[in-house]
Amino acid sequence: MAGRIPQQFIDHVIARTDIVAVIEERITLKGAGRDYKACCPFHNEKTPSFTVSAEKQFYHCFGCGAHGSVVGFLMEYAGLDFIEAIQELADRLGVEVPRDGNTVTVRENWTDLYGILDRACAFYREELRSHVHAVKYLKGRGLDGSIAAEFAIGYAPPAWDSLLRAFGNSKEARELLERAGLVTRNDEGRTYDRFRDRIIFPIHGRRGQVVGFGGRALSDGTPKYLNSPETSVFHKGRELYGLFQLNNVNRKPERVLVVEGYMDVVALAQYDIRYTVATLGTASTTEQAERLFRTTHNVIFCFDGDPSGRKAAWRALETVLPLLRDGRSVGFMFLPEGEDPDSLVRELGREAFSALIENASSLMTFLFDQLLVQTDVGTLEGRARLVELAKPLLNRLPDGALQQLTVRKLGHLVGMGVDELSPLVKVRKNKRKELNPTRAQERRNSPSLVRSIIRMLLHQPGLVSLADNTERLKSLNRAGVPLLVELLEFLAERPDVTTGEIVEHFRSSEEGRHLAKLAAWDPPLFSQELEREFVDSMSKLERTVNEQRYRELSTKSRVGPLSEEEKQEYRTLLMRFASHNGTHLA
Repeated sequence: MAGRIPQQFIDHVIARTDIVAVIEERITLKGAGRDYKACCPFHNEKTPSFTVSAEKQFYHCFGCGAHGSVVGFLMEYAGLDFIEAIQELADRLGVEVPRDGNTVTVRENWTDLYGILDRACAFYREELRSHVHAVKYLKGRGLDGSIAAEFAIGYAPPAWDSLLRAFGNSKEARELLERAGLVTRNDEGRTYDRFRDRIIFPIHGRRGQVVGFGGRALSDGTPKYLNSPETSVFHKGRELYGLFQLNNVNRKPERVLVVEGYMDVVALAQYDIRYTVATLGTASTTEQAERLFRTTHNVIFCFDGDPSGRKAAWRALETVLPLLRDGRSVGFMFLPEGEDPDSLVRELGREAFSALIENASSLMTFLFDQLLVQTDVGTLEGRARLVELAKPLLNRLPDGALQQLTVRKLGHLVGMGVDELSPLVKVRKNKRKELNPTRAQERRNSPSLVRSIIRMLLHQPGLVSLADNTERLKSLNRAGVPLLVELLEFLAERPDVTTGEIVEHFRSSEEGRHLAKLAAWDPPLFSQELEREFVDSMSKLERTVNEQRYRELSTKSRVGPLSEEEKQEYRTLLMRFASHNGTHLA
């Protein structure tokens, strides 16, 4: 294909691609805190040092130094050139790659799957307004118009081709809607709407784009709940309904409640319980749990209290055990028979329902309760059986205090000391070491002020809003300042970009290599801490600019007269430094 790919399109594709999903298709990733880890695919190693950050959309190996965006990974791992890598990512998104001279812009290119899903969402929302029985149903469930609007709830009419007709029902429309999971085919090849006579709940990805839908049948249609099928932009095991809305309300909630139904999430939000998400009709996955732990330190699963609910809770327990590093907690809340969160909160009210959440069983309480009903610890055989049942579970816990305390709890139940029990349970010893010489060296070397500021901007581009006087920085004679100024000017226009997008934007320049290395830095945990550090660092840099200018004027005054303007500037700087008693000017 001739022609250059517009930069706008490249940025668009990278922004909408999940680097974790792309890399996970090629190598096995395991959750490691907020990030993912694996043995590096670019060099031989036994201990994983290759990390992938979903937040930064960036990968880095602390062993060999390989790093980059999703484009860089495809180029390095699959041997693709730049254009081939962009083409592959575009194919994943269902987007046609434009070339310079093509008048079709990214937003107007309706072959974009996200664009189709957005249009479908708007269609369903409009249909809700004109179908009284659907509105009546939602009002009967206690929902008002504002909460329905916040979650973009809609309605799919009962006709077989309502959505098809809205999109023109052409061959192209049918193919595109099928790729988006919005229509399906029967055995005779006839295409028809997937969702019919259903309340529609749009499912939003981590950046707010619609990635799929869930539909709740209004009539006797089956199944009661129907989800979009897997597509190139929708993966049930990775998404959580309501997480986008939760993050809009509170980026760092004290807890997150995981329920099973879309209506439960919306109903609880109606009662101002704004920390609820739902799985998408499947058991909780490791990917979902990792996303939750990046949002909060305390996750509570809500299930029916019947045997099937407790079985589902046990599956969730097995999923989260390997992720329970110290500082994370998991609870289990079981509902009375015949109740769901939607009905129960309407019956009890907000305060009483919140009290039930507060009293949820801890993971370890639930774990041992379930094991104890299978054994009789009043006998030697029963206690030995309890140890045998607990062994594989305890061995799945990460090293740390929780693992040791759990072993102690087991020892108390069976009448054995920790030293006696540990060899039987085969608890791993804590073998934490410095990650590798490269990272150790980075920690020993204190980065320069300019380098530190660039690192912070790479991690949290929105910090650019706290920066001013960029123009004055251009005069500072210090290594890295030209790159810092260029980065600040770029981010001022696009403060919502990810780390991976920044690195990709600067790929072709010499500075891009330096930015990629700096992007692997681990920032402070709390954004407020990072903001304070950024403001302080920029203030120090501003003082350095003033000091340099003061010395320039001082030197000039010794060899000749200053202009009136320069004299005024010189006096202003002198007064400013005098007010900072600790400042020394040579």
